[in-house]
Amino acid sequence: MKGDKKRRGKTFLAVLALIALLTGCKADIPIVSEIAETKAYTLPQSMIILATERNRYQTIYTSQIWGIDLPGDQNFETYLVDQVKEFLQEMKIMNLLAENKGVTLTSGEKEAVRKASDEYFESLTKEDITYMKVTKEDVKTMYEQYYLSNKVVTELTKDMNLEISDSEAKVIIIDQIVLKDKEQADHVRSLATVEGADFSALAREYSIEETMERHIGRGEVSKPYEEAVFALLAEEISPVVEDKGKYYIIKCVNDYDETATQERKSGLYRTRKKEAFDQIYNKYKEEHPVTFSNEIWKDVKFSKEDKTTTTNFFEIYKKHVTD
Repeated sequence: MKGDKKRRGKTFLAVLALIALLTGCKADIPIVSEIAETKAYTLPQSMIILATERNRYQTIYTSQIWGIDLPGDQNFETYLVDQVKEFLQEMKIMNLLAENKGVTLTSGEKEAVRKASDEYFESLTKEDITYMKVTKEDVKTMYEQYYLSNKVVTELTKDMNLEISDSEAKVIIIDQIVLKDKEQADHVRSLATVEGADFSALAREYSIEETMERHIGRGEVSKPYEEAVFALLAEEISPVVEDKGKYYIIKCVNDYDETATQERKSGLYRTRKKEAFDQIYNKYKEEHPVTFSNEIWKDVKFSKEDKTTTTNFFEIYKKHVTD
């Protein structure tokens, strides 16, 4: 009994670490908070998403996850159902927005949907189909809806100036020595600037923090620290920088990490694109709020006896669709 409790405790901690994530299906779709009745997806259509997420989590955490209680008198089963319902509401309103703005799928995009639908449906086991009660037409509908919910974001922001410059995205790699005392910091810096000095050895000897290497982008650290970092060229060492009661000696290892800069550039672009789209979306949402009836969800229960294993709805989408 003690062993079971211990294992359940470990699983619970792991769940908390991922509690905000439904990485497969969240995409860039914003959150719907206003409510009004609209035509829901059918239960088999909804079960495609629900089964995908159910099986993905069960694969990671085993069937023990369905017995875990979460804060707020909720268990993981009800949490997951609520997340999928929210996702489907979001996808529906995105499709209504697409219809309102005249955004549709091209013949090529419909062909990609057809191929994805065929591949996904053929990948289902008899147990999957029995569990979801799904048809190939249901799969096609969900791929079309998911495709449009992503396409409308691109279409409504494509003419906006969202460019991110390399300067704005730039990432610099530094080593640091952190000290509590200004006098000691001045002394250590004088040692660090001697020709042939081993900065890493000095960091191990004097620094009060274990982390020596850092990757720094603009806006990620305090202003004094950022200004000192971005003033350096490779191999240069900063003056002592005071920040929040600590003293930093910073050595520039790489004044332009190209790979990290391009990754950050992509991330900043996605953020800027979402912010721009949210302005359009939020206005539309206020005028066309959406919610679904709870009726179709009332009998949904998860069990380790469920013989469904499908997890690849979104993977197959990514295979056939280039965003």
